[in-house]
Amino acid sequence: MRALLDTHAFLWWVLDDPKLSAECRRILDDGANDVLLSAASAYELAYKASLGRLTLPESPDDYVRSRLASNGLAALAIEMGHALRAASLPLIHRDPFDRLLVAQAQVEAIPIITADPAIAQYDVEVIW
Repeated sequence: MRALLDTHAFLWWVLDDPKLSAECRRILDDGANDVLLSAASAYELAYKASLGRLTLPESPDDYVRSRLASNGLAALAIEMGHALRAASLPLIHRDPFDRLLVAQAQVEAIPIITADPAIAQYDVEVIW
């Protein structure tokens, strides 16, 4: 199974936060699954850290790269089709990071792991 992690799900996974659902933990624990973290999430983490809205134990660059490697996650680049799809989405969700994740999930035809109820309003499979 291929799946895309929402930014909060990524943080909850690497921090072993109990907010992460049992179903998500099962998917993330299964090494046969191809779980992706979008470059949009990396940007969101770095951006929020630069604003002081998120504290990380190391630089965003080191944090994201090391957590990807240690958790067996793969990076998902932002492609032209992702950006164009994000711009065409209805304004259900106003957060540009989340809109880009929805677009990536749609274009790649993969589910998104998220607790965000606004994302579930789009034509995308949500796992939570």
